[in-house]
Amino acid sequence: MIIGVPKEIKTNENRVALTPGGAEVLKQNGHKVYVETNAGIGSGYTDADYKKAGALILKTSKQVFDIAEMIMKVKEPIKPEYKKIKKGQIVFTYFHFASSKELTKAMVDNKCISIAYETVQKSDGSLPLLIPMSEVAGRMAAQEGAKYLEKVMGGRGVLLGGVPGTEPAEVIVLGGGIVGTNAAKIAAGFGARVTIMDNNLYRLRYLDDIMPKNVTTMMSSPVNIRQKIKTADLVIGAVLIAGAKAPKLVTRDMLKLMKKGAVVVDVSVDQGGCIETCKPTTHENPTFVVDDIVHYCVANMPGGVPFTSTIALTNATLPYALQIANLGWFKACTSNEELKFGLNTIEGKIVYKAVANAFNFKYSPVEEVLKEYSE
Repeated sequence: MIIGVPKEIKTNENRVALTPGGAEVLKQNGHKVYVETNAGIGSGYTDADYKKAGALILKTSKQVFDIAEMIMKVKEPIKPEYKKIKKGQIVFTYFHFASSKELTKAMVDNKCISIAYETVQKSDGSLPLLIPMSEVAGRMAAQEGAKYLEKVMGGRGVLLGGVPGTEPAEVIVLGGGIVGTNAAKIAAGFGARVTIMDNNLYRLRYLDDIMPKNVTTMMSSPVNIRQKIKTADLVIGAVLIAGAKAPKLVTRDMLKLMKKGAVVVDVSVDQGGCIETCKPTTHENPTFVVDDIVHYCVANMPGGVPFTSTIALTNATLPYALQIANLGWFKACTSNEELKFGLNTIEGKIVYKAVANAFNFKYSPVEEVLKEYSE
């Protein structure tokens, strides 16, 4: 198979979908890898590194899209890329369709095969291609929250861990999954008082066992969130419903209960956000203020640490990319249930229910569509 790796063009997105090491593995398995010039430069990889690994360098993204049977990206295609994608071309990336009607319509219209990293799912319900970036984003959430609590950054002027004789900051983490667990771990490591809120009692029991003493757990509910938010210095939104829009757990009215200069970091923003007042921002302009509360809502947080993120991402995606390349998308997705969950659109049909439901688009069950291809 011919695999194409274009340079990411989303604002301040410095990750690349494949390391030179990943390109070498694909080459060893008989596949051709074409990389747009300087695609890896933001992550510390030169064109020479890719050439040494056996990849071929092309000057423009159009050349990459034109030649490739499968496009590997990090972030969802954006408007300048929509028309470059061909009918039947496999696009393997983070899509987060439920947050963008325009993107969903564009991928339906160009009739590509959209396989979304974020919905590839194991039998235990875990999301193996979302986990590494969720780990990065969760850890960054506490780090960025600590930074924007500084007075010079617009925050209350509170040190997350405090010092002897002063109180540490109070941190609320909404969601006890991978993002929330990593956010709580880092915030607790700073010395903050941390409360993790989730609606899964079994998950809360697990977190209560493994977390340090300065982390407590609480059942997530509107009344509990409303109560805790009054004293919070930092609120981290870490809610995920696979492939679907995030629920709005913090309303505008709740925001008004918070202390002036408090900070919210909504990691869920790429799925619509779990804080009502959040909207996507960029690394270039990461924050805005609503009701005296600093909002950090960067939709591609791991892009801020591309060296770490690119390696972590390739570690996770490469085995799946190799299977798609070896078997083709149809055989790969019918022989591997995990990859089947990753299918979001197939040649103009939306086959992931949560995506169709997000915009009231027509839904075509994936099993029925795959059956058509087998006949």
